[in-house]
Amino acid sequence: MSFLPARKGRHRQRYEDHLRLVAGCIPYRLKKDVEDRNGNVTSRITVLMISTPNRDDLVFPKGGWEDDETVHEAACREALEEAGVKGILDENRLGVWEFRSKSKQNSCSLEGGCRGYMFALEVTEELESWAEQTTYKRKWLSPEEAYKFCRYEWMRDALQVFLAGIKKDRMSGRAEKLADLPMFPAADALAEHQMSLTKCIVQG
Repeated sequence: MSFLPARKGRHRQRYEDHLRLVAGCIPYRLKKDVEDRNGNVTSRITVLMISTPNRDDLVFPKGGWEDDETVHEAACREALEEAGVKGILDENRLGVWEFRSKSKQNSCSLEGGCRGYMFALEVTEELESWAEQTTYKRKWLSPEEAYKFCRYEWMRDALQVFLAGIKKDRMSGRAEKLADLPMFPAADALAEHQMSLTKCIVQG
């Protein structure tokens, strides 16, 4: 199966306030054949994370937002390049997080500062081959497992906002009960979060 190669280099990278702008997503699926027990919506959710060589922890797909694409297109592109998935992207962001790169290769500008825009992506297609599959391996996990293995605290925060949004907007008006996970402050991001779904269009 043919696919477009992953973008390389930083010549089109966006920066703002000396921070590298990054777009990413939390890819997920809702199981259709699982009944919610006691209103626990997380029993129906699996999220997709990716692993990198020589590490046991996991991350959600993310990467540089470039100047010839919207933030939504960047999030979709990173999901396709790093995880080989396409789907329906929630056009409203989960939130914006500022963080410093932990990479020894200084992956987020000279100062190492990043501003990350994260979205929810309901996966509708999972490719057998994708651009960066030699670097990244896919793993579908329960929310509890994802929280445990997540490399970065800010990604755990994004996961909490995502789960709260699923609880509020994706299920049918019943009072849903989230799994008992540790919570981090994300009030501002959660207040902005509304589920208005738009097709995730990725070239190729």
